[in-house]
Amino acid sequence: MRMNNFLASRWGIISVGAVIGLLAAVLQKLGNPGNMGICVACFERDIAGALGLHRAEAVQYLRPEILGFVLGAFLAALLFREFKPRAGSAPIVRFILGAFAMIGALVFLGCPWRAMLRLAGGDLTAVLGIAGLVFGVWVGTLFLKNGYTLGRAQATSKTAGAIMPFMALGLLLFLFIYPQIQGEGVSGVLFYSVKGPGSMHASLLVSLAIGLVVGGMAQQSRFCTMGALRDLVLFGQTHLLGGVIALVLFAFLANLVFGQFNLGFTGQPVAHTMHFWNFAGMTLAGLAFSLAGGCPGRQLFLSGEGDGDAAVFVIGMVAGAAFAHNFGLASSAAGIGPLGAAAVGTGLVVCLLIGWGMRAKGI
Repeated sequence: MRMNNFLASRWGIISVGAVIGLLAAVLQKLGNPGNMGICVACFERDIAGALGLHRAEAVQYLRPEILGFVLGAFLAALLFREFKPRAGSAPIVRFILGAFAMIGALVFLGCPWRAMLRLAGGDLTAVLGIAGLVFGVWVGTLFLKNGYTLGRAQATSKTAGAIMPFMALGLLLFLFIYPQIQGEGVSGVLFYSVKGPGSMHASLLVSLAIGLVVGGMAQQSRFCTMGALRDLVLFGQTHLLGGVIALVLFAFLANLVFGQFNLGFTGQPVAHTMHFWNFAGMTLAGLAFSLAGGCPGRQLFLSGEGDGDAAVFVIGMVAGAAFAHNFGLASSAAGIGPLGAAAVGTGLVVCLLIGWGMRAKGI
């Protein structure tokens, strides 16, 4: 059996989830923030800071894991002849969905992957976030059942499909050309945190290698946390869900081995105990992911295989991170930002209007 066929099988999906959970715990052990071995939303937020799109000094680092996800997916797609450039399916809507998905995730303080990893590390506040994620995806499936669609993408040139991977490669070169200077917050064109979550990271080469492995395996397996919930709700299928369960289980076991498990609601790293807003933030994120057709990790992998629409969603998330930190929308360990509640409410209204208005049969 060819490797790509195995990874797309039920046991392949489970294997990919197990590898992601294990490697996330390893990255935390090697220096990444607590219960944040891998967090697509948080890491894209850090990248926005590294590029100067926001100036929150605690969260600025050009995370190599994200660049590795895109490049790993790109290489796997080329190897298995799955690099199929396409684009043109409601790009501005996808950008808005990406921005609000990020805002919701930063109110909770984590993407779906981090919600699972927080739970695997003993953070019980993640339960409210996961519940919100499930609820948001469920609301999204109601629109899908009623004809919601963003339209069909069209085939495009290989050059257009390769834009996102080459952007990732260019940013990776920045990391090597402008490495962090000990104790300094700026190096060339890049901003670096000297304290806070952005200052906590595994070595560049280890982070990049793990990103490449995860990107390649996830691209071949179609691993997606949102897709797992959507398929369960819409079709009663558990094919993708096995990978999500494996992620949580293996991260939990690795955390036990590494002494990284701490059960409780309080004192958890990069988390807050405003439970309603944990739920509401991830409801917004889950709805946006559902309407866009994939969780943030899946969007990165799709962008690596030439999907320009997924790339627009990713860029929307990066822009959303800048909005969140420039305008007081993001949460901290003390709770939600001053305008976080208003942003979540606005995002829910906008996403509901998109879901209603983008039905194929119209109104």
